[in-house]
Amino acid sequence: MPISTPAPAYTPEVERLTRPLYERIRHVIPEAEWAVHAPLIAAINELKRDRNAVILAHNYQAPEIAWGVADYRGDSLGLAQHGAATAADVIVMCGVRFMAETAKIMSPGKTVLLPDYEAGCSLAASITAADVRRLRERYPGVPVVCYVNAYADVRAEVDICCTSANAVKVVESLGTDRVIFLPDGYLGRYVASKTKVEVILWEGACEVHERFTPQDIRDFRAGRPGVHVMAHPECPPEVLREADFVGSTSGMIRHIADERPKDVVLVTECSMSDNVAVEFPEINFVRPCNLCPHMKRITLAKILQSLETLSPAIEIAPAVAAGARRSMQRMLDIGRASTTD
Repeated sequence: MPISTPAPAYTPEVERLTRPLYERIRHVIPEAEWAVHAPLIAAINELKRDRNAVILAHNYQAPEIAWGVADYRGDSLGLAQHGAATAADVIVMCGVRFMAETAKIMSPGKTVLLPDYEAGCSLAASITAADVRRLRERYPGVPVVCYVNAYADVRAEVDICCTSANAVKVVESLGTDRVIFLPDGYLGRYVASKTKVEVILWEGACEVHERFTPQDIRDFRAGRPGVHVMAHPECPPEVLREADFVGSTSGMIRHIADERPKDVVLVTECSMSDNVAVEFPEINFVRPCNLCPHMKRITLAKILQSLETLSPAIEIAPAVAAGARRSMQRMLDIGRASTTD
């Protein structure tokens, strides 16, 4: 996406305005890099006030976005819930497209911007609405549970959504012997290991979490006695077996806050370690460097242009939005979901 205006300069005024932000994150962003980020951060923070906009950043966003311009950081459902609760006219979703769709579903009257419309997701792209209809034909009467990391048209076809934190509860709430679980096969296997319900899997996967191996975990532990390994349930089961804790992104953060381990490995997208390290500077984070190429399509320059042009804006067909809203609301009705991917 070309930038419509020249990048703003790092002036003494910009330095003054952004210095308090930098002091909090200086241990994760070098000073030389801040001179590049700060002018864009200052411009974005001024423009979002003019636009009555709220900026939401997923835990996997780079720290200059998550801590420089975001008003709220979290998992995808939490971001959408926060956006819906604000008085903002505009929501800027710093994440991937299914997250922006979730925000639009929950805030249909607001303008929802995704700074790069090509910010997709390998997991969400692994299944289509037509695939769900075929599954229903193959397994008549079996309810379909959909992880929220799916596009709106897929969520519109299912019975209920779930998050990685509440997936077991959602599956068991249906009161059936069998469920179809999609699109993440690894998360589905984790759910199956925690319930007596038969779980019929769709073999989608997140390209970031799928790359981790048990040897990676053993390498992280080598030479680091007592390191605390925390893995996301989108990882392969043999990786989860090597971990000390398995949980969603928000679950990991809560666990760190409760346990305060000295050394931590977060087996998930690399930028999350930087963002959590801002909140827990006393903890040493051993950083696995699996980056999400889709998340990294979102940059400060694209956020600024998105606010300037109020584009790309997310639009969802009314019937699709209504169906997706129904499956998401059914999830929320069985208990307040606090975490997701």
